[in-house]
Amino acid sequence: MSKLNLYLGHPAFDVVTGACPHDCPDTCSWQVAVDRATGAAVAIWGHPDHLITQGRLCGKVDRYLERTYHNDRLTVPLRRIGPKGSGRFERVSWEVAIADIARRLRAIIDEYGREAVLPYSYSGTLGFLQGEGMASRFFNRMGASQLARTICAEAGFQGYLYTIGAAEGMLPEDFAHSRLILIWGSNTLTSNLHLWPFIQRARKQGARVLVIDPANTRTAQAGDEWIPIRPGTDAALALAMMHVIISEKLYDAEYVARCTLGFEQLAERVQEWAPARSAEITGVPAERIAALAREYATTRPAGIRINYGLQRHYGGGMAVRTITCLPALIGAWRQRGGGVQLSTSGLFRHLDKSGLHRPDLLEKAKAEQQKDNIGSQTRPFPRVINMNRLGDALSLDPERIARAHYHPRPSDPIPTPDEAGPPVKALIVYNCNPAAVAPDQAAVLAGLRREDLFTVVLEHFQTDTADYADYLLPATTQLEHWDLHRAYGHAWIALNRPAIAPVGESLPNSEIFRRLAWAMGYDDPCFCESDEEILRAFVEAQTHERFAGLTWERLLQEGFFRLNLPEPYLPFAEGNFPTPSGKCEFFSARMAEDGYDPLPNYTPPRWRQLQDGEAGLHDRSALTASCDGALVCISPPAHTFLNSTFANSPRFLQREEQPFLWIHPQDARLRHIEDGERVRVCNSHGEVVLTARVTEAIVPGTVLAPGVWWPKFSLDGRNINQTTPPDEADMGAGALFYDATVWVEPIVQRENG
Repeated sequence: MSKLNLYLGHPAFDVVTGACPHDCPDTCSWQVAVDRATGAAVAIWGHPDHLITQGRLCGKVDRYLERTYHNDRLTVPLRRIGPKGSGRFERVSWEVAIADIARRLRAIIDEYGREAVLPYSYSGTLGFLQGEGMASRFFNRMGASQLARTICAEAGFQGYLYTIGAAEGMLPEDFAHSRLILIWGSNTLTSNLHLWPFIQRARKQGARVLVIDPANTRTAQAGDEWIPIRPGTDAALALAMMHVIISEKLYDAEYVARCTLGFEQLAERVQEWAPARSAEITGVPAERIAALAREYATTRPAGIRINYGLQRHYGGGMAVRTITCLPALIGAWRQRGGGVQLSTSGLFRHLDKSGLHRPDLLEKAKAEQQKDNIGSQTRPFPRVINMNRLGDALSLDPERIARAHYHPRPSDPIPTPDEAGPPVKALIVYNCNPAAVAPDQAAVLAGLRREDLFTVVLEHFQTDTADYADYLLPATTQLEHWDLHRAYGHAWIALNRPAIAPVGESLPNSEIFRRLAWAMGYDDPCFCESDEEILRAFVEAQTHERFAGLTWERLLQEGFFRLNLPEPYLPFAEGNFPTPSGKCEFFSARMAEDGYDPLPNYTPPRWRQLQDGEAGLHDRSALTASCDGALVCISPPAHTFLNSTFANSPRFLQREEQPFLWIHPQDARLRHIEDGERVRVCNSHGEVVLTARVTEAIVPGTVLAPGVWWPKFSLDGRNINQTTPPDEADMGAGALFYDATVWVEPIVQRENG
């Protein structure tokens, strides 16, 4: 008997509809059974009526009750009593915690200015309210430094926007109609599970699934063919495909003439990208490149699923920009099942968030800042910090603080050290675990250890970041609060209703920031609104035609709402791209204005530049001579972790076993590394001990470290982000998680040498 049949309508249980909050394209709708006698949640399952969820949750979220009722769950406010990083705390009341936090924040602001406070958050929840809802109100009212949330996908987004105009494209259900599917840089079965049933439906109709990836992932093994490619070289492959398509006249001349801009310049550019040249760069044989181009151009309809992995390198923005030219070149947008999907978040770009985030409160803070005349400078206020450079932002060096400022385009100025602003004196972390997930881990930890840094962490568990907190505040999980979610992998909005009372003394993020606002003396009426009032007003404020039919009452009754889109949704069948020209822009004047090559191109990853001597090699002075040759390191998600979420679950830790490093047999032999042996992975940023997994499932010259392990659960108290550089991608100042140059050696050799 299914969970639904067991609990629905049973007099002893209530069934509450909610939504998964986690950083995943699927944004599943779920149902939770609650025992009426005890108020405890006893079962959870995917909502059977949701088109995408279809009654099924992933293996991680299917165990969500274990997270909510975990023995290590934080349930009371805590205050640090030991050295930073020791993880020693004492229990305090909410009244004491809130009052003291507010007192210390006011003192910091009085002495150093509002920008000395830095919020740090990302996608621990994707909810509008518990994510950046009440938090935005609070930090806008304060005038704190702002955070550029660039850590995941910003490079690829910018490349996509230059070409397509908005993060729109194929819907997941469209892939069921494809005859050829290229899964390009995406491990769908790990990070986008609910797309797979539509792909399987297409395969039953004869579609072929080709997976382009440096690793033979679960998805590559489940597809029809794995096409191994060196990390960060995807643009070179796409350019060679366009070379074949144009030279052999396989493109859709009518669609290109009517719906694209810059074809002549593109044709001239790709003349120099014969498959043989691309083969030398990508490692994909020239004949396979040519055959792939022909198959893609002549199979109708052909769909491409690209994901964030392929843009986490120095040329990531240009890589996505180049790949997204392909569908327009062959007219794939004309048919259902043709096109490309990076994200569907652009479908929701017309959401009016002003009433939620209250940017007007920032104007009040600006006026007060001018009156206080603290930290006056010529640059805009408040400053914006790139979250990828947290280690720099937390230093006391003005040059490093200046480097941490967000400058997403070549045309953006970088402030001088004199313009950098005050040192960060207060860090407020929520929905994130930067001690585990941020690049340049050693620098981040050095910043967190500063005794003069006042750190507040809102969390479910005592993470590595929480160990450095001065105050550790218990937050509710998704079963315990209201929220509203939009997807980035489909076209649905979902309401999350609380199923159970908060565990212990935990509070929603919204309530914690509400109480902090009151304690700071912010008497704006918006800090007195309840969560339900805020969400209802947010829903009722939407006037764009895509939200026609969306009401608060409907969400309460049904739990989710599909955007008002045509069926089928073919956004660019007749062109009408949301670009300045209204066309797919092979040539982008905006790119030229922003300091980029206006045509698709190949920007080598940082590791390739290092190999070719185009940039200075990392300092090897601390490494031994046995580090014989550099390797490129990528760190995609472990199958049972979601970023660093779920990485403290005993069940999932057992499944992942230990932090591994995939290494090709060829590279292992050169370094005298055996399967199962402990190895040291190192570069100038740091080092980490991992266990070698010698396998042909990774391309030679590349190693793969599944993440994101909590350092405290790792072999040596570190994880792979010790080696991740803080450098920025070509567009959007994105992160380089798949562009680290490392040296690998067996520990026994170094210790005995």
